[in-house]
Amino acid sequence: MTAPLTRRRMLTLSGAAVLSVPLVFFARSAPASTNAAQRAALKYQPTPNGISQCANCLEFLPGASDSAPGGCKLMPGDDEISPSGYCTAWNTM
Repeated sequence: MTAPLTRRRMLTLSGAAVLSVPLVFFARSAPASTNAAQRAALKYQPTPNGISQCANCLEFLPGASDSAPGGCKLMPGDDEISPSGYCTAWNTM
């Protein structure tokens, strides 16, 4: 048997629902990750090397926008690659 919906119970349930909204938002967003070992092996740097940069490399996986961090096919699990970064595996062919 359920309890009748009183004004006090409705306010309590409404308050709990409002307080749970931030928890749902933060639970959905995954923390960014990097592949430190692979970054070191490929000598990744967050700055370009002349005109060579991740944004114009065939291995780069773009982020949500042109300036957002993306990924790299050669650095699995790393989603913090700067579009203006550079590494020794830079490739345009």
